[in-house]
Amino acid sequence: MTDINSPALYRDRDFRFFISSRFLSTVAMQVQSVAIGWQIYDIERTPLSLGLVGLCEFIPMFLLTLPAGETADRFDQRRVLAFAQALLGICSGLFLLFSLLYPRDALPFYGVLVLFGAARGFSGPSSQSLLAFLVPPERLAKSIALSSSAFTVAVIAGPALGGFLYALGPIATYSISFLGFMSAAALTTTFGGRRFDRSTVAGVSRLERVIEGIRFVRDRPIVLGAISLDLFAVLLGGAVALLPIFARDILHVGPAGLGILRSAPAVGAALTAFTLSRWPIERRSGSRMFAAVAIFGVATIVFGLSHNFYLSLAALFVTGASDMVSVNVRQSLINFATPDPMRGRVGAVSMLFIGASNELGEFESGITASWFGTIPAVILGGIGTLGVVAVWMWLFPPLRTVDRLTDVEPTSLSGKPA
Repeated sequence: MTDINSPALYRDRDFRFFISSRFLSTVAMQVQSVAIGWQIYDIERTPLSLGLVGLCEFIPMFLLTLPAGETADRFDQRRVLAFAQALLGICSGLFLLFSLLYPRDALPFYGVLVLFGAARGFSGPSSQSLLAFLVPPERLAKSIALSSSAFTVAVIAGPALGGFLYALGPIATYSISFLGFMSAAALTTTFGGRRFDRSTVAGVSRLERVIEGIRFVRDRPIVLGAISLDLFAVLLGGAVALLPIFARDILHVGPAGLGILRSAPAVGAALTAFTLSRWPIERRSGSRMFAAVAIFGVATIVFGLSHNFYLSLAALFVTGASDMVSVNVRQSLINFATPDPMRGRVGAVSMLFIGASNELGEFESGITASWFGTIPAVILGGIGTLGVVAVWMWLFPPLRTVDRLTDVEPTSLSGKPA
């Protein structure tokens, strides 16, 4: 067996191009996220407007992600991903155009966000399932950790770059996002890698294939538990959407402090991802994932209670670090447990859950903060995350008892080894 610490992984052309494409696309997305959030809040001046940004992206993602996963299995993931990245770039171009034509009208921007969410619905499943076709199985866990590292570095650099560019105006910001997405799409078209026999999905209707993906996840406690744990924990415990309120009204640190607060979880995640790329989790994987999510919940409660800027930074750092442990184990479990013909559909289900926890979580945060107040909403969310951990450990004992990730084998729809 090839040593997963071999430098051969770094010399692999497809892996390097995959990392570069994902990095460029993520930076572009983060730059655009900062710009559109600031721009819409500047127009509307209501906290709920920030929640509507997430809702506009969530609705098309919810409707299209599962069919997009079936499309990724039926066609080439590379082409689907490249198309989606190009569509994301077109959205950046439309944001640029509307910034010139309708600078004080939020409605056109909400409309483009719906299209942006649709493009993300197609890019997510293809991107998640593609890495397994670019690297051999013995390097997959390390590849996921390295890919997560590149992603997290982009999440750190993107908001800072977006803030700097937005100081120059929305035109510069959206122009860079456009170039980033289009460059990522161009790189994606060059991927090689292995391919599976697509005749295994031929002769089955599109609806049947989508249902097969849902059934596959439903019937495998390890996969269902890992995906749904992320959904409910982050949906309840996410405080990122409320950071502008904390920065302005609670911590009183202004826009500069807001940028630092937004970067803190990503810094914690980046350091953790780098650590996991050097020293992957090898034993007690399931229990460590649950422990990481519990730590995420505790850190969320600390953040909600804090009125000190540095304590809040530390709490957000811990949320990012613990979340990365959970993400690494979850992605590895899903990749190891999923046979090739099902990767796109399973990736779609996973992406749907992730989209629900992130985008819908932003809307949920705005609603609960308006009902209970900002601080109580965050504290209750952290308590809810701890409750989810306890319930999921009871509901999914096979997930809790997973030891070595490499011991998880893919199974077919019949439940037999693939």
